[in-house]
Amino acid sequence: MSAVEKNRILSIEEMEQEEEQAKLAEITRLIEKQRGRAGILIQVLHQAQEIYGYLPLHVQAMIARGLNLPLSEVSGVVTFYALFSTTPRADHAIRVCMGTACYVRGGQRIVDRLEEELGIPAGTTTEDHKFSIEICRCLGACGLAPVMMIDEDVHQQVNPDKIEKILAKY
Repeated sequence: MSAVEKNRILSIEEMEQEEEQAKLAEITRLIEKQRGRAGILIQVLHQAQEIYGYLPLHVQAMIARGLNLPLSEVSGVVTFYALFSTTPRADHAIRVCMGTACYVRGGQRIVDRLEEELGIPAGTTTEDHKFSIEICRCLGACGLAPVMMIDEDVHQQVNPDKIEKILAKY
């Protein structure tokens, strides 16, 4: 590796560190602004996740300290609600409904085909961070089952043969 390549790598690493510090500083400002307000934890977690992209343990600890809450309480909320993620999310989050109507009408076949097409198991993200597959209990569209969402787009009456065409849009 040439000296120019090493310098380029260092500058990329430095840029990533600066970006990380900027995100943490923004979360610190968020916490300071909300400190002392009752019932603010979920809102702070939501905003912190928007800033950081997900909620790793060090961000949860920062929020716990800043709001004077036990880390166990913050982590409990993060792991309870499907809205929150403790790992980096993909560019396109695929959520497959496995509520009763969707399950009965073929939800598992949708999951199986997605896993086959993307080469990953449900609950994980592709290596290029383009897609993740998540299972959810209900998307509130039972009459359109089986249903899946990609980002904010609802795909209804999905069958395994439609998966490749749907993914091509993203």
